Amino acid sequence: MLSNVYSPFPLKIRSAHGIRIETDNGEFLDTFAGIGVLAFGHTDRKTVDAVTSKVQRFSHTSNYFLDEDAISLSKFILDFSNSEGEVYFANSGTEATEAAIKAVRRLKKGKLISFEGNFHGRTMGALSLTHSERLRKPFEPLLPDVRFIPKSVQDFEKAVLSDEIAAVFVEVIQGNSGVHLYPAELLQAIEKLRKERGFLLAADEIQSGLCRTGEYFGYQNYAIEPDIIILGKAVGGGLPLGAAVFRGVSPFYPGDHGSTFAPNPVSLAAGLSVLSRMDSALLESVRICGAHLKENLERLPWAREVRGMGLMIGVSTENPERIKSLAFERKVLLNVTAGSIRFLPALNISEEEIDEITERLDFGGLND
Repeated sequence: MLSNVYSPFPLKIRSAHGIRIETDNGEFLDTFAGIGVLAFGHTDRKTVDAVTSKVQRFSHTSNYFLDEDAISLSKFILDFSNSEGEVYFANSGTEATEAAIKAVRRLKKGKLISFEGNFHGRTMGALSLTHSERLRKPFEPLLPDVRFIPKSVQDFEKAVLSDEIAAVFVEVIQGNSGVHLYPAELLQAIEKLRKERGFLLAADEIQSGLCRTGEYFGYQNYAIEPDIIILGKAVGGGLPLGAAVFRGVSPFYPGDHGSTFAPNPVSLAAGLSVLSRMDSALLESVRICGAHLKENLERLPWAREVRGMGLMIGVSTENPERIKSLAFERKVLLNVTAGSIRFLPALNISEEEIDEITERLDFGGLND
């Protein structure tokens, strides 16, 4: 009956709150918060109240009406980026990527650079920038003039200096590839050549944005200044929403781009509830809890490498599917991607909850 594109857990959800999911097989601890969507966990009370209040007023208006929540949410996003600019709202991160690609095409001529390991989405434009051949190959031909290069300064400089480049797309922390960080020297080289050559820099912050790394955006851990910021996941407070943020550029004119549903009023209300509570105190808590989670994971016998920033952490292990299965038996839900275990817990998780999770993940003398 359903299209066979997912492999769900063999569970029926009855209710969920915070990091806890009540199912037909008991209570489970959630370590990835809807793949990084639920910044404050399941059924966050303030978000539920905001959604309930909004949907009782109206649930959809189309783009023939201006919802003031869109202005308020845009202001938070721009304040987090310490810049002026404009925000285009979409229905998802991949749609925000499509908007970013169209913006680049309007503003600059030349090739698009993406990096090995990048994941930008599964729609045709976003897929064109996604490195995985397994994901791309069945749907080719995709967009032309896209180049994938290794994450090295030498390869990047060679690519930029030998061709006309319109834009460079980066995931400063590659989430879908198992949480891998860009080398700092590569990001420095990108910023230097951006200023010299005039190409656009687009930062995909769909996973790493909105406090996930201990900064408002992942790129703020480095000295780079993107022209375009791409958002999804947490920006909608648990409901479908994405955003392309244009800093210092204004790519679209009336009718150039749009969506029947975006921005959905209820998603705006949910997102506004969440982003209005993102502040320096939350950032500090994410840094502290992220360090605590990383330290706990490094002590587990099955963990080979633990990497990441804040509460965006990847763990390499000999047999991730076996670890996922063992964790399931102990009522912990793990997310395996690209052969690594990815942790994206609620940003307001406590150290005590982290201890509870990692205690269950200690399988004793397991040698996988």
